Amino acid sequence: MAHQHIAFIGAGNMASAIFGGLIDGGFPADHITAACPDADLLDAVAKRYGVKTTIDNAEAIRQADVVVLAVKPQIMKSVCEPLKSQLKDGPLFISVAAGLKVDTLDHWLGGGQSIIRCMPNTPSLVGAGASGLYGNARVTDTHRTTATELMQAVGIVEWVEEESLLDAVTAVSGSGPAYFFLMIEALEEAGVNRGLPLETARRLAIQTAYGASKMASQSEQDPAQLKRNVMSPKGTTEQAIFSFENAGIKAIFDDATRACSDRASEMSDEFGKI
Repeated sequence: MAHQHIAFIGAGNMASAIFGGLIDGGFPADHITAACPDADLLDAVAKRYGVKTTIDNAEAIRQADVVVLAVKPQIMKSVCEPLKSQLKDGPLFISVAAGLKVDTLDHWLGGGQSIIRCMPNTPSLVGAGASGLYGNARVTDTHRTTATELMQAVGIVEWVEEESLLDAVTAVSGSGPAYFFLMIEALEEAGVNRGLPLETARRLAIQTAYGASKMASQSEQDPAQLKRNVMSPKGTTEQAIFSFENAGIKAIFDDATRACSDRASEMSDEFGKI
């Protein structure tokens, strides 16, 4: 991947997180071009990262081996259709826009393109992301390796073999950070209700979430066993867990992720009207 040229259509937070992660990992900044209509944003990006910039999408992709589509779903059609005449060499397209299916993107790009859909999440902005990827039939093993290396610049990567499973990825990791923010918020409020100062409760809740996640990521034991390890018989943690389970917390999560996945599927239909 080191000798490839990558064009980013869109230079917002997610795009800059990805190419910033690539550069931090040693990828040459002069092999990256960022394109968007906001000249001020491009100036800031060029100064911070040293990448090439342009307001012309067609110019950005002219020498690109990989094109990352990082614009909002609502404007993707207007971005893709003018690029058709520039696609003689068939770059790999990677879309990080939610809700747009590969067939829709391929149609807008003139057909016959190698396209990967990526569902990243907001912790990618701090290098701790989780991305789900799916590629169409034209995507090769080399393409998959390229996309994996690209998105590993901001976190972990998991591939799915059916496009519909990206809705489940959205429900688990795409929207998942908000679930954990909600839990931190709730634990903070519970601490205040028990008498702790707000800032103390917040710091304890955030650090506990961080520590638990770090333990889970480094342990050979599954989360269920890690939970049991903290639950001394007739102890304090056991009582708290029993309270959560009696309130139906697993059913709550199942309902929430189902609602999220269903909405992701609906958005694919809404945004992808050809």
